[in-house]
Amino acid sequence: MSRALQRRENISGYLFLLPSLIFFIGFVVIPMIICIVTSLTDANMHDQGMFGNFIGFSNFSKLLSDETFLEALKNTFIIVIVSVPTVCAFSLWVSSVIYKLSGPVLSAFRCIFYLPVVTGSVAVTVVWKWMYDNYTGIFNHVLKGAGLIEQNINWLGDSKYALWCIILILFTTSVGQPIVLYVSALGNVDQTLIEAAEVDGANGFQVFWKVKWAQMMPTTLYILVITTINSFQCFALIQLLTKGGAGTNTVMYHIYWTAFKLTEQAGHFGYANAMGVVLAIFIGLLSALQFKLAKEK
Repeated sequence: MSRALQRRENISGYLFLLPSLIFFIGFVVIPMIICIVTSLTDANMHDQGMFGNFIGFSNFSKLLSDETFLEALKNTFIIVIVSVPTVCAFSLWVSSVIYKLSGPVLSAFRCIFYLPVVTGSVAVTVVWKWMYDNYTGIFNHVLKGAGLIEQNINWLGDSKYALWCIILILFTTSVGQPIVLYVSALGNVDQTLIEAAEVDGANGFQVFWKVKWAQMMPTTLYILVITTINSFQCFALIQLLTKGGAGTNTVMYHIYWTAFKLTEQAGHFGYANAMGVVLAIFIGLLSALQFKLAKEK
């Protein structure tokens, strides 16, 4: 192929990419740069607008002594540590059970588990809020009817239960996509390798661990990374159910409150963006660790 033709094809390719590149640069790259820059300033909504005075790393050093942020960070890590392994393990177990079912039955299970994913978060939250209701909620009704509790439990108002209630909702809305991906991955496993392992005397667990699991590692890595990012960015559930109360404050909700609430303590873009940078660093480090471990496997 001549250089002129190669150049023409490259130009044509970039022209087709141009709309996506403009969107990506305008709505992803530039906001990221603004976030990093303003995290080094005292920008706020009270008097200086988006850009304030340069103060270096003062916002980051302040985070180390901010008890509210540290509590939000702890809650965020609890959500990640609990939800990511349980979502992956449950999705893999369900997929292993249903992937050999006939077409219509398999499609029905896929629809059932994927329905919360495509349903609007507000609609899902409204249903769960009713289920957790102190007086008319189904959980209190069932538990009292079974004689397990004597008084209604304030699920979303008691710090002993509220965070775990959020994790339960996040779990139910997160398993749909991993199940669909694992079903596809299990269906694409090389059957000749499975048959060879069975001929060599491998039992069911050995076939799964040595053959199926090894071929599903790319899918597992994707699920781990996506689930981790979604867990770190838990915001809508907190905003709609507890507004950060009862020990459910997370970094994402605290960033929103710090940046946009017009109070004496809030409305500070620079400080909120510093939290966002720290959160992005944690997500990046954990994702890199997951890539490294998956590569070694």
